[in-house]
Amino acid sequence: MLTVHHLGLSQSERIVWLCEELDIPYRLEVYQRDPQTRMAPPEYKALHPMQISPVIADGDLVLAESGAIIEYILAKYGHGRLKVAPDDPAFADYLFWFHFANGTLMPSESIEMLGAGISGADQLGVGIGSDHPFVAVYTARTDRGFAMIEQRLGKVPYLAGADFSAADIIMLFALTTMRAFTGRRLDDYPNIRGYLARIGGRPAYQRAMTKGDPELSPMLS
Repeated sequence: MLTVHHLGLSQSERIVWLCEELDIPYRLEVYQRDPQTRMAPPEYKALHPMQISPVIADGDLVLAESGAIIEYILAKYGHGRLKVAPDDPAFADYLFWFHFANGTLMPSESIEMLGAGISGADQLGVGIGSDHPFVAVYTARTDRGFAMIEQRLGKVPYLAGADFSAADIIMLFALTTMRAFTGRRLDDYPNIRGYLARIGGRPAYQRAMTKGDPELSPMLS
């Protein structure tokens, strides 16, 4: 059986949600972050050489990286669901948003996180604050990303277009739980807030968050 190794407050929530949307059998193993360092515990780091989240196991296979895991599960268990076919007019939009999540937005938010200080940068002696020029460049990039998402969601209900897809699954973490680390607010993004309300109403999303992070109120506003 497919096993999803979920680290609390991490990108692995995407994989739990994907399995719930597909309604496939899977085993969920939940790991909590160290209360002092907020890092993954040793048993989670031991799952993969990169010591990153998410990680799945499927038979003898151990696989990391959100995008790779989502594509693997869709190819093996999805039966064409939550994907956009190459001959669909929405195919390019699906590809863009699927890869924009971890290719651009998450790296920018990670630098923004250091500037926010929520990451524990001061304790680590990194010496980076929100006024540092390097942080400012990436905060501005995140601003552009959110503005582009806001504009997109003013035209269509989901990122690939009319239909919910895996592009929404991989993008959502950057719009929700990641903000627990960056402190970014959504006051100026009514279309994003409306989108998050639609996502929050999905039974599979509700089940995934309850199973994976029962103590976390999903950051949908």
